[in-house]
Amino acid sequence: MKSRDTLLRLKRFQVDEKRRQVVQIETMIAEFERMATDLDREIRHEQDRAGIHDVAHYAYPTYAKAAMNRRDNLKRSADELVGQLTDAQDALAGAFEELKKVELLEERDGVRERTAETARDQAEMDRIGLGRSEMRAG
Repeated sequence: MKSRDTLLRLKRFQVDEKRRQVVQIETMIAEFERMATDLDREIRHEQDRAGIHDVAHYAYPTYAKAAMNRRDNLKRSADELVGQLTDAQDALAGAFEELKKVELLEERDGVRERTAETARDQAEMDRIGLGRSEMRAG
């Protein structure tokens, strides 16, 4: 039973670890998207300040070009993280299924033990009862 307890703790740890990974990736995606949105705002502000919105224009603001590159890199990174998030969610689902299997085995063994204990208790009570009835009869 000790090994089952250890296995149960291990499976719970694995589920918690996978859950942390999913949350971490979701947080990174949200942060990248927030940063990209901030850069969009800065790009628009810089374009409005310069009065030039055409990227191909010779006087287009250099800062706006650099901000666009950073924004595009952030969006690419967020897109890559979405793939990793899907993988992490699948791994979490698999770890959760394994945990449930071990928990069901633990529960089944617990029911079996309680049933056996109840049967032993009942047998002991029957033995005590028989012993008392024999003492009265004798």
